[in-house]
This record gives sequence, structure tokens and C-alpha cells, in this order.
Amino acid sequence: MPMSAAATYQNPILDQDFPDPTIIRAADGWYYAYGTQTRYQGRIVNLQVARSADLVHWEPLPDALPHKPRWAQRTQKLWAPHVSEHAGRYYLYYSALPDDSAGYCLAVATADAPAGPFTDVGEPLLCGPGFLNIDPMAFDDPATGRRLLYWGSGFGPLLVRELAPDRLSFAPGSAAIELVQPVPDEDPDNYQRLLEGSWVVLRDGWYYLFYSGNNCCGDDAHYGVMVARARQATGPFETLAQATGNGSGIILETNRYWRAPGHNCVVTDAAGHDWLAYHAIDPQQPTFDAIDDAQGYSRRVLLLDRLEYHDGWPRLATDAPSRTPQPAPVAAAQ
Repeated sequence: MPMSAAATYQNPILDQDFPDPTIIRAADGWYYAYGTQTRYQGRIVNLQVARSADLVHWEPLPDALPHKPRWAQRTQKLWAPHVSEHAGRYYLYYSALPDDSAGYCLAVATADAPAGPFTDVGEPLLCGPGFLNIDPMAFDDPATGRRLLYWGSGFGPLLVRELAPDRLSFAPGSAAIELVQPVPDEDPDNYQRLLEGSWVVLRDGWYYLFYSGNNCCGDDAHYGVMVARARQATGPFETLAQATGNGSGIILETNRYWRAPGHNCVVTDAAGHDWLAYHAIDPQQPTFDAIDDAQGYSRRVLLLDRLEYHDGWPRLATDAPSRTPQPAPVAAAQ
């Protein structure tokens, strides 16, 4: 398909609560964005999905997970979806709080179309105490052919483990590998004391692990994006902070226009340019009619900014979350 002429856009690209975004370009040529459970127009949406031809103009679609998993029927905690397409099948990895409330679980659902409906496979992938098992991201390593799942939070390390060929379970005999460790500190401004939101890309021989840190939501929200890199998908990873000796190695943080930006994905436009999509709180409208108060009613809208790579490390082309008009992604003509 021929590429369209460049235009401009202005954040937010989706001005509604749309936390923890994943954006993919599906086989049908459309971009699909997926977001954490929310309340939209007075109704609870378990799995948000929206569609766009150009990464700028988005059309919300019906709930992509209309039926919650049988083991999490009474809770309202469906978080951080990651969707990928393989051989015409779509795989949704997400986090959910089971009815027994023993701790969060990683979960898997599948669908035949990018907008769903997705159906949970019936059993959690992995459960544990607290919120250790959240924010999954699936990645197929082109160097080894291994199917990998990244996840982690709960003041523990970021983790990776190999998936089985069916992508619905972990590979027999596999074990979780620790990748990046938090830096314990009572300072509420320490971005590294809690790590979550893993996202991996391979560029120029480097595996870049993007992740977010500290507190995503509420009156005391203090959140930002950091990055580490490695020559192999399973590490060892060196953080930007370690490489430079410069503080936390933050590449995205609060400015006058946007509070607590983070939990990013990386999406590539038709010209091969990488873009960082992430959520942030608009100080002009910081709250909304949320499902409950567990996340402080924070209204996290969807933002997009261009990524560049300099001296082997990614950074925002704008150096900060943008609010003024910017050159738009290059979109393939429909």
C-alpha cells in the first residue's frame, strides 16, 4: 500500500481513560490499541480496544473480552493487556485478580480477530502473592525462535520465561529469569523502587527493555519510563542508569502538561519510525467515574511521541511528553 503524506497530530491521541496501552498493526492493515479495564459511558469495559488507520484518529470498539474468566467473575481487576498475532490467531495476555483474592494472576485468552471477542483459556497461567504477576508482554525472539513472556511488579524484579509452542502455558522445564532489580528506597520520588510494564524491542542488535517505575496513580502519582539493553533477549541487561551513572535513567517523566506518564508500548509506523505510546494524567481533568477507588480514580489518557536512538539508547524526539502539534506518524494508505 502506498504511504500517505505526513500531517500533524496533538496529544492526547485518545482523550479517555485508556491505561497500560498495547498497540499492534494487524493483518487487516489497521492499528489496534488495547487498554486496561475501565468504565466508559457508564458501563464497565473488561478489555478496551480501539482501531485506527494512522495511529492518530481512534475509533473505540465494543468490549473485546465480554465475558470475564470463570476464575475471576466477582472481581474488577483486568489489567495491562498485551495482544499479538500468530498464524491468524490472536493471543491476549493480561493480569486478573481471582475470586479467592490470593494475589494477582497472569492469564491468556485467544480470538480469531484482532477486535475479539477473546475467550479465556479457563485457567490462570501463573498466580502468586500480591501483585507480583502483572503486566505481561509476549515477545518472539528472532535470534533463537523462543517464545518469551516478560512480566513483573510488586516490588520484585522484572522477569522473563519461555512459553510452550502453544503459547498457552510455560515451556516444560523452563524457569523465570530475573532481569532488572528494583532499588529499595523510602524516597517517594525514587522511580526505581517499584518496576513494572515491560516492553521489549530488537533494534540494531540490541534488545531494549522499556519499563515504568514507582506510582502510576492517585494524588501522589509519580511515574516514568526507564530502559535497559542487552545483546540477548534474556539478558544480562544493563540499565541506562547503570550505563551513565546518572540517577534513575528516566527517558519519560512528568512535565507541566502531563502527570505520571508511563506504561508504554512501542509501535512502528509505515516508514519504519518507532513511536512510544503510553498513558498519562491530564492535570486539567485528572479523575473520572472509575470502577472503584483502588487507583485513585486517575484518568489516564493515551499519548504518542516519536522515539529516536542515539549512541545506542532510545530517547524521545521531543525530550518530553508533547502537547503542541507534532509531525504525525507515516500511515499506510487503506
